[in-house]
Amino acid sequence: MRVVTISATYGTAGSVIGPAVAGRLGVPFVDRAIPGEVAEVLGCTLEEALARDDRAEHGLSMLLSGVMRLPAVTFGGLDVYLPGATPPLPEDFVTHTERVIRRTARERGGVFLGRAAAIVLADHPGALHVRLDAPVTRRVIQTATLTGVSEEEARRLVRDADRARTAYVRHFYRADPASATLYHLVLDSTTIPVDTCVEVIVTASTALS
Repeated sequence: MRVVTISATYGTAGSVIGPAVAGRLGVPFVDRAIPGEVAEVLGCTLEEALARDDRAEHGLSMLLSGVMRLPAVTFGGLDVYLPGATPPLPEDFVTHTERVIRRTARERGGVFLGRAAAIVLADHPGALHVRLDAPVTRRVIQTATLTGVSEEEARRLVRDADRARTAYVRHFYRADPASATLYHLVLDSTTIPVDTCVEVIVTASTALS
């Protein structure tokens, strides 16, 4: 059962590459399925789980979208000011998410997108860890092209998602998601065609098995 984790910055087609890799490897693509399972365990609604999910549109990214940097205040190592009295993400949500990731990897294998899966499954035998990244300018252009939004809106989406996902990993894992030491492969999917990225990841995963 092959396991691949994909850490994808916004605008690098992670939601396209992930399912394609899973299909080629014959394993589940694990993305939105995790909040549903976690919600069942914790007894909360799917909407509440998504609000605490690092990939949710109105979750941590919304919380950090209006941040103002202050040198005396830190959030998981990131100097920020958090407006209002919004509570921090609950530790138990992250703990249960990790359990779902580990159990799925062990029992079925899979391609896991986001949620610091490269850290959670760092010691999983045969797991391939991949980072999709590219300069902001190219990610903004790709986001605008694929979604049809304006370049200004695409830049906001990329900025907010970058802040949210970096803060999530730094806060809960004290790690930098951009560190190449977490991954076996780092690919620029705004320059390398998506189909080629899929082929490279599949080949590398097969070689590790």
